[in-house]
Amino acid sequence: MSARGESRAHPFEPQAEPVTVTVARRVAAGREADFEDWSEELTAVAANFPGFLGAGRLRPNKVGEPWHVVFRFDSALHLQDWEDSAERQTLLAEGEHLVEATDMHRVSGLETWFSLPGRTAPAPPKWKMFLVSATVFYLLNLTLSLIYGWKLVGWPLPLRIVLVSVPVTAIATWLVMPRAARLLQAWLYAPARRP
Repeated sequence: MSARGESRAHPFEPQAEPVTVTVARRVAAGREADFEDWSEELTAVAANFPGFLGAGRLRPNKVGEPWHVVFRFDSALHLQDWEDSAERQTLLAEGEHLVEATDMHRVSGLETWFSLPGRTAPAPPKWKMFLVSATVFYLLNLTLSLIYGWKLVGWPLPLRIVLVSVPVTAIATWLVMPRAARLLQAWLYAPARRP
């Protein structure tokens, strides 16, 4: 989509998936109220763009710590439309004096399985996400194969794959991965060791 909803042509684009962006902004001392007003205006303008799914702002516990803004678009293309828009560029320039530092992080796809409620930290390292995901999918495939996989012997291969992979994906997405992310959060989000 281009700004304001006209469709962009992307004939070979895979199915779009939502993108969550977290922005940590260190607000200039004494400018917190101005920052809140500016941030609300930025969100209100973003809400007029196609694909906008919502936004939220988290105040810091202590003065001087970063404010966290979380916003979500239904696809990377719609997010890009917003990020490239003249409206956003103008508002960012207008609020530049309110912010001392900015850090941005995007999450989509596999990373969304590892997002925890109330946590705006970056996703865990990809190798940890791979290890947890591979383990979960292996164990679920093994379990369902033991439960009813033997009954599917002789069925056409595509049908056998669907009858195991679809339930595995559903169970992983809605039941196992959210619990695994919570259970393993100390390890998943542990800071990298420095030599």
